[in-house]
Amino acid sequence: MIPTRVFHYRDPAAVILGLKELRKQGLTPRGLLFVALDPRGETYLAVPEDWDAVSNVRVGDKLSLEPPWQGRYFHFDSIHRLPGDSVLWNGDRRLGDTGSAPEVACAISEWLKGGGAKNVFLGCTPHQPGSWWAQDHRSRTTDLHASGLVDVVVTTAGLLARKINQPNLFHLELAALAKEGLRENWHEVFRSEMGNILLIERRVLNYRLVVTCEKGLIEIDVSHLPDLVIETARVPMQSGFGVVGRIDGGAFAVTAGRVEPWGLSEVSPAMLVGSPSSSLLDLPRTLRAMPLEDE
Repeated sequence: MIPTRVFHYRDPAAVILGLKELRKQGLTPRGLLFVALDPRGETYLAVPEDWDAVSNVRVGDKLSLEPPWQGRYFHFDSIHRLPGDSVLWNGDRRLGDTGSAPEVACAISEWLKGGGAKNVFLGCTPHQPGSWWAQDHRSRTTDLHASGLVDVVVTTAGLLARKINQPNLFHLELAALAKEGLRENWHEVFRSEMGNILLIERRVLNYRLVVTCEKGLIEIDVSHLPDLVIETARVPMQSGFGVVGRIDGGAFAVTAGRVEPWGLSEVSPAMLVGSPSSSLLDLPRTLRAMPLEDE
């Protein structure tokens, strides 16, 4: 549990100024825990109450947190600064209804650039997935989910995404970002034999990534992209568990939700499961040994 404080900004210009001030106080991307917009397009940031704790926050820690607010808030999952300073963000599909999400995403991307960071990963919240890309805050935004592409992950070779209601993964080379037809230039690189892909782990670690499917979990090796993806481990499961992240050299961040053909609904904050020596194959046994609250 990380005690938090909340900052509220009424417009994207205030977000830019606010982030600059927070950086002076010690905030880094590690300490940005949640970013959400309300239906009016106003922005809410959650950060650690203790600035000295910022350097100790890990991605897995963020994924295990409850948001510090209640009500109608639309959350970002991740924001990525891509080559050429274009911006990719994943999150609640309703972010597209607020009008301010592209400007807020671009403001955070510029803040990341100022600190030499390429991305920020945020807390785990339940919502219909959406993914967007923009060249900058003045350009037209491409809503990738309109083509079924969601849970977009950045790899060394480009972008990797799943398609809603499909068992496939698709890849887009970084060079294609500079071309027209961003929705059309994806090519299939993997097909799950365990049903539709419901969730993709939010970041690649050591060229490994876990995809959650209708019938279990698959770990893949993405080091051969853009040519292909190789399956390295498979764990049959039908319990609604999904891997959203992991700690480098440590535990998996495992959420739980209801299996739907399009993804996991009603997901909960993640649990940190496993140890530095654990692999994906150890996950079912570790989960069975845990005293879960709903038992």
